[in-house]
Amino acid sequence: MIDSHAHLTGPELVKEADAIVLRATRAGVTHIVNICTDASSLKEGIVLQTRFPNIVYNAAATTPHDVENEGDSFFPIVEEAAETGQLVAIGETGLDYFYKYSPPQIQKHFLSLYMQLAQKIPLPLIFHCREAFADLFAAADREYKSPKAILHCFTGTKEEAQGVLDRGWLLSLSGILTFKKSEALREIARYVPLNHLLIETDAPYLAPQKWRGQQNEPAYLDETAQCLAKVKGITVEEVKEQTAQNARLFFGF
Repeated sequence: MIDSHAHLTGPELVKEADAIVLRATRAGVTHIVNICTDASSLKEGIVLQTRFPNIVYNAAATTPHDVENEGDSFFPIVEEAAETGQLVAIGETGLDYFYKYSPPQIQKHFLSLYMQLAQKIPLPLIFHCREAFADLFAAADREYKSPKAILHCFTGTKEEAQGVLDRGWLLSLSGILTFKKSEALREIARYVPLNHLLIETDAPYLAPQKWRGQQNEPAYLDETAQCLAKVKGITVEEVKEQTAQNARLFFGF
């Protein structure tokens, strides 16, 4: 299995990151994409990758929540890391109109900067989007012509999922898929072809139903794979093999 999105070096997990990676490998996780959202998590992520080469890989960007406060200071750090080959992707970047912790116009500004950076290097993009799909799709259609993008932790509608597919992007499913009230998301998982799906933990957030309310970690990825297999009526081995292959091709492992 490949965990396509986890925050191993954020403040919640960084002190136990080594143990978390070891538990993940024992649980069958072969690669983890560590999402770095500020200077500290990126610095720690680069160190963690040196301790776990060919297991931990880093992506970086300021989230849409934080761009007002941290966007200007972190962008040049991400740019340098991308230019020196220390990242496998740019992200997570995007738009979030549910919380609006940063004003939408500032979110759009940094989304544009990160799309430009991803194309300049080039590197694939990891998008965060909540209640902002029309604006995200419009911005990408203007400025990002590559199909190399992931819509991470997808919780949108079937129509929004089709918009992801229409652009050739991948759609990533988290532990939310396993929640008792997530039947609408499970219906979308049935609809989206397996060769366009990834699985993720978004650790330390969104622990699957079995660990609901606890701190999430990549070792728990199996429950999401099991749920996706049940939803699609296929074996869990098929889910793990195809989603891992999708991730390898996307990130270039």
